[in-house]
Amino acid sequence: MIQLPQINGQSEVPLYRQLYEGLRDSILAGALKDGDRLPPTRDLALQLNLNRATVSAAYALLEEDGLVNGQVGRGSYVQNKPQLESREISFSTSRPAEELFPLDEVREVTTEVMRHSAAQVLQLGSPLGYGPLREFLIQEAIAEGVFDPNEDDLLITSGCQQALDLIHKALIGPGGMVHAEEPVYPGLRNAFQRALTVDANQPGVEAMIVTPSFRNPTGYTMSLGERREIAEATRMGRRLLIEVDIYSRLRYAGEALPTIRSLGAGPQALLLRSFSKIAFPGLRVGWVIGSKALIGKLATAKQWTDLHSDQLSQAILLEFSRSGRLDAHLGRVLEAGRIRLATTLETLEQVLPQGSRFTRPQGGMNLWVTLPRGCDSSAVLEKARREGVSYLPGRYFSISTPMNESFRLSFAGLSPARIVDGLRRLGPLFEEEAKIASRYQDPMPEMAMV
Repeated sequence: MIQLPQINGQSEVPLYRQLYEGLRDSILAGALKDGDRLPPTRDLALQLNLNRATVSAAYALLEEDGLVNGQVGRGSYVQNKPQLESREISFSTSRPAEELFPLDEVREVTTEVMRHSAAQVLQLGSPLGYGPLREFLIQEAIAEGVFDPNEDDLLITSGCQQALDLIHKALIGPGGMVHAEEPVYPGLRNAFQRALTVDANQPGVEAMIVTPSFRNPTGYTMSLGERREIAEATRMGRRLLIEVDIYSRLRYAGEALPTIRSLGAGPQALLLRSFSKIAFPGLRVGWVIGSKALIGKLATAKQWTDLHSDQLSQAILLEFSRSGRLDAHLGRVLEAGRIRLATTLETLEQVLPQGSRFTRPQGGMNLWVTLPRGCDSSAVLEKARREGVSYLPGRYFSISTPMNESFRLSFAGLSPARIVDGLRRLGPLFEEEAKIASRYQDPMPEMAMV
């Protein structure tokens, strides 16, 4: 007979999640072993005085984690935990969870596209992108208030990274600089290289790049007031605004905020978006919204690079979107992301050494951890890899400021069980590093007695 988890009916944590976490912890701790049979949902519901649907929801999460195998007519059994732990647990990559991909639906959509539009999508197309997808995205942007049909245009790119590269080539002059805040996403650093600066007042700054919602790597979100200030400065000035808006739809809590472009930032504002974080990054479809003059320059530069983008991927994502499948998929992604973020925050509270700090985003895929003074996240990483865990140290996100004590955790691609397992492996390593660092810190000066 298994030990039943404690359920608190007064807690803000949903009952199904309390049950899921209790059973998950029992499995990871070895109290429930490989092959153990969980009680039938009806029986456990009666024992804990819960609704049967609550127990079913908890079992479903355990099955999603790979910790439980549900067999029709036979019940639910604990999976082989050693196999689960044998794979590396990587907090290094900011990407969606593969197990959430609706593969059958993608196959259906691909078949539909090839049946009805094969010749069209397999031919060369416009450098601006696949016409039907452009029209779909433009209509959505008009409804949102970020596109003026008389003034603006839209360019489809091979993901957000190509858009950044095109902006650098076509819109930033020789010797021109782009202002960004540290810590900075490595993709920005790669795209702009030595043209990137953290000093907004440096001579030659021609553009500012911001990610207002759930910025990578910190998860930070700009307030409405900050967005309005930037919109006003862009409208009144001559600098280009590059607004990266690829995470805003991954909001798990709180109220959505408007884009800076929608707040009247003017013709110098570009808005970058992508399907990569909300759907399938392997299909490489992003887009840029901006004035016709700026989009025209980007389209010309794009012809020098690849003539046109892959139309098959664009046609698949168009059908996936307008059929309602994307919204349904995104709903599942948001529910999973909400649980994974909560699991990450709860576990960090338990495993980090005293004096550590971490951000608490309301969405996105990443958060930022800072260990106690004097710790070296790169040194700990070498030990972590031997434990089968990885993350990205702060030095990958630095332009001018050492960030040795910090690192990024990307949680969205991992199941809750693997998040807990990975962070529990890291906890003792961080504790050891904090103890070592404390030995080399100068003691605080004693207060003068006067």
